[in-house]
Amino acid sequence: MKKALIVLLVLFAAASAAMADGIVTVYMPSPAGLANKLAADFEAKTGIEVRTFQGTTGEILARLETEQANPVADVVILASWSDGLSMKESGQLESYVPANADKMAPGWIDDDSCLFGYSASAVGVIYNTLIYPELDADWAELADSQYRNDIAIPDPELSGACKDFVAGFVNAYGWDTFEALGANGMVVPGANKAALEAVTTGEVGILLAGVDYNAYSSIDKGEPLAIYYPASGTVVNPRPAMIMKTAPEMDNAKLFVDYLLSDDAQRMVTEAYLLPGRMDIEYSNRSTLDEIPQIDCDWDAMMEISTESAARINELCAR
Repeated sequence: MKKALIVLLVLFAAASAAMADGIVTVYMPSPAGLANKLAADFEAKTGIEVRTFQGTTGEILARLETEQANPVADVVILASWSDGLSMKESGQLESYVPANADKMAPGWIDDDSCLFGYSASAVGVIYNTLIYPELDADWAELADSQYRNDIAIPDPELSGACKDFVAGFVNAYGWDTFEALGANGMVVPGANKAALEAVTTGEVGILLAGVDYNAYSSIDKGEPLAIYYPASGTVVNPRPAMIMKTAPEMDNAKLFVDYLLSDDAQRMVTEAYLLPGRMDIEYSNRSTLDEIPQIDCDWDAMMEISTESAARINELCAR
């Protein structure tokens, strides 16, 4: 009897250890549909349970801060490369070379192999075609009086993509354009979803620095929207997947990052209207990387000014 009990206890301990090994906790930004599909497919392929927290870049960073004393996340994905660089600078990230790293877009892995741009988005000008049948104004031209009180921008303190765009634009061109847009009545309805909704409903006619994958998805659903990338350039923002140095399940974290660069995961990325992290993945449902005019980004300089610049946008648009 005693022997049987010992065997049961050993088996229970082994089962508990196996359960602990079968978990990976991943913090992911939108789109939610993509996050759910990636988690389900990884679970089906590996048997490892994916526990997720989904939110904006701002919400994810806030959660990480509250959990510093008791780390939970194994893998963190943000919609801001500059915020990822800040995490690396503060020593939060584990270095790793994932499978298929050699197929990734140039510059979408940092020099120390801590940030892996498994996907990317760009921001553009999204407009309501019922209000403006055609539009191709450059960023600075949108400060013209004909667009007064009819432009929105996502909150860059919540939207990582908008935050990086503001930092990249200011680093390249200075503050004159944003100051003129603020004086012309530009508003901040909220994060990406709320900002896009303001344009879809016609509350305003134009969304400046709107995230492109949201636009392509809405257009395909029949919403009266169009998108373009202004001629003076935008920021293509790799969305970094990062392994936390404090990851409770380090081995599973590495497996999940490997999975993000797999054929199946990369196809799911394109189906969500994001740019794939790998150069060999084909897609035809959105503008390709080489079709997007880009600002020459100095990511280190952008990292230094991004938080301050995001806050200033809200100040310029305050009513």
